[in-house]
Amino acid sequence: MIRIGVLVPFTNTNLEPDMMRMCPRGVSVHFTRIDGYPVDEIPASDQMQDMGEADISEALHLIAGVRPDVVLYGCTSATLTHGLDFDRDLAGRIKATTGAKAITAAGAMLAALGELGANKVGFASPYVGEVNTQAIRFLADAGIETVKCTDVGKALSNHEQGALTPDDVFDLAVRADCEDAQVIVMACTDLRAGEAIRKIEAELNKPVVTVNQAMMFAVMKGLTPNAVAPNFGRLFGQLKR
Repeated sequence: MIRIGVLVPFTNTNLEPDMMRMCPRGVSVHFTRIDGYPVDEIPASDQMQDMGEADISEALHLIAGVRPDVVLYGCTSATLTHGLDFDRDLAGRIKATTGAKAITAAGAMLAALGELGANKVGFASPYVGEVNTQAIRFLADAGIETVKCTDVGKALSNHEQGALTPDDVFDLAVRADCEDAQVIVMACTDLRAGEAIRKIEAELNKPVVTVNQAMMFAVMKGLTPNAVAPNFGRLFGQLKR
């Protein structure tokens, strides 16, 4: 049995269901919640940077108790607001502490785009403007051009982000599309994007990358290369190659 350990932001209600839906046979998923941000404030850049810098040593101690093969850091904006070097350093610290392979949400997003050979994307998120700007910079530093970016049009609380429906996500993705976008990227681990992937891809006829999907893909590619997770997008088709 392959074990995945997942660090989940404590207000997040959608990462766990997504991981369970995508989990292939022969893999178990185990979760530990992490703090580091104020629940009642809009998750803007300062709040997300604070979360990225928060002490997660106790959470890593707890998740290490299941002896995971891989540990996922399940918050995108907590590292992309700091930049590529911070994201890679955090993954290194998680690996050093747990002894497991470490994958961050933002890092998995980049790896998925590499698998699809994409260097121009449409970017959609529930984030406030400043975080989107930092996300675009994060992608640019990795050689990815954001040709269109869209958001929900208002600042949402942590719980309001998680409450967006798959239909909301579909509309957000369609608005992020343009002719030059090779892939639509859906950021935020608390976004119900996994439930909308098939519908978005059918509508736009191009791949969709969600961060939860990208993390599970990274696990499957690295640890279970013959496993297939159907109905979660074109990205998983890369496992057959």
